[in-house]
Amino acid sequence: MITDSFDDRSPAKINVKKNENAVRVDAVIFTFSQEIEKFVTEQYHCEKVGEYATAGGAHPVYVLQYNGKRFGFCKTWVGAPACVGPIEELSTVLDTDKIIHFGGAGCLNKEIARGKVMIPTEAYRDEGTSYHYAPASDYIRIKNHDIVKAFMEEKRIPYILGKTWTTDAFYRETVSNFEKHKADGCISVEMEGAAVQAVCDFRGLDVYMFFTSGDLLDAPEWTDRKEKSQIEHTQHDPGHFDIALALAEYVVNKA
Repeated sequence: MITDSFDDRSPAKINVKKNENAVRVDAVIFTFSQEIEKFVTEQYHCEKVGEYATAGGAHPVYVLQYNGKRFGFCKTWVGAPACVGPIEELSTVLDTDKIIHFGGAGCLNKEIARGKVMIPTEAYRDEGTSYHYAPASDYIRIKNHDIVKAFMEEKRIPYILGKTWTTDAFYRETVSNFEKHKADGCISVEMEGAAVQAVCDFRGLDVYMFFTSGDLLDAPEWTDRKEKSQIEHTQHDPGHFDIALALAEYVVNKA
């Protein structure tokens, strides 16, 4: 059973070798968006310091300076196993213990507008990766959500708190499952949150997480709630990178 997969008594067969010359940064910001990656590399002075490589290709890793701090920046991959890979391999390129994780998420409540910041408090584990990093449970606690909440309040950024539903199978978000998770307090659905929190807990990393409210499940028919080629109020909105960058500075200054 997948729920029996957590094993902290025997060593892993494949292990990441830490790079003793990894570049020290105050925090790293991961994005899923090629549009945000393009924005950041054009608007900030970014130094390429390495890359994360897979059979599907390599993604460059950058360092940028902001208000006297050094932050790593990289585009990650969609889906729990793919997103966990760069976190596991973090120490091969960068030296840090703080991760800013943000991206788009489906919305389970029609009262939440597209583009609204959603802060997850717990993640329902409807994926497989997290069960290899934490003992089985329905939910995993997003342990730094209170810090993200405090940041949003200090910066006067509107947000909403709630549970999230992390799933591997977005084409199997059935009516019954939607209704069950909404009734349980979930306001969002995405593919990485539970696994990201689990691997960070296991590896002793601090992750700070927020989502951009996107497509809507809470309607008679699913709706994307955006126009063709729309950027504003989507997961590709550069304004949400600005939030992530300010959050990175905030958590470093509070440390």
